[in-house]
Amino acid sequence: MESLRIRPHAADDQGCVLDVTPRSAGWEYVGFRVHRLSVGQCLEAHTDDREHCLVLLSGRATVASGEQRWDNIGERMSVFERVPPHAVYLPDGVGYRVEALTDLELAVCSAPGHGGHPARLIAPGQIRRSTRGEGSNVRHVHDILPETEPADSLLVVEVYTPAGNWSSYPPHKHDIDDLPRESRLEETYYHRIDPPQGYAVHRVYTDDRSLDETMAVENGDCVLVPRGYHPVGAAHGYQLYYLNVMAGPRRVWKFHNDPDHEWMLGQ
Repeated sequence: MESLRIRPHAADDQGCVLDVTPRSAGWEYVGFRVHRLSVGQCLEAHTDDREHCLVLLSGRATVASGEQRWDNIGERMSVFERVPPHAVYLPDGVGYRVEALTDLELAVCSAPGHGGHPARLIAPGQIRRSTRGEGSNVRHVHDILPETEPADSLLVVEVYTPAGNWSSYPPHKHDIDDLPRESRLEETYYHRIDPPQGYAVHRVYTDDRSLDETMAVENGDCVLVPRGYHPVGAAHGYQLYYLNVMAGPRRVWKFHNDPDHEWMLGQ
């Protein structure tokens, strides 16, 4: 893998502009795709051996799987409206169809599934909203599929970082299976920026610096976090949105702060 930053590409016949698989990422658990569909365009696929969380980033759609159908879902026309999205949880082993009723940006989040949970709609009113941090470390969080809600492997959350602020900060990591102190979770960050010509700075590094990559990420980029600390900074004048997908051997989010920077938590 040449870089942890994955750039979007031209849309294929099902509107896919970004595709991260465990094989392409060189890891075991997380899969992530983004589809941009025009009005009337459809995505038809199968979950295979992986549970899915379909997140309607923007636009409206009808989603169907087996006997279940969710008509005309979706509320926000831009992620920067900062209202929670509609999402659909799908178990492994099912087919599904998404029909775009407006222009649609759809995130397809996946991880190993074990058939333990039925398909369901995740409505905006079910998504917990919170604010973390102080000063220039403030960010606003929507827990789309947290560990308190049923799933086999997936954890999905979206975060808004105001212009000039830091996020995933102080730097933290979750790359060791050492519960209750720390869990091992792979992670993707899907970045959107407003206005779209802006950028953010995303660093991924380990204690021994065997991994140490600092990236200027642009609108539509995805960053892979296979291990290490991973702070993000939004440039002045540009709001930052990102969608996180995490999965690992156990569905628990327990992180470890970089000891060099943990002092600021007491400020």
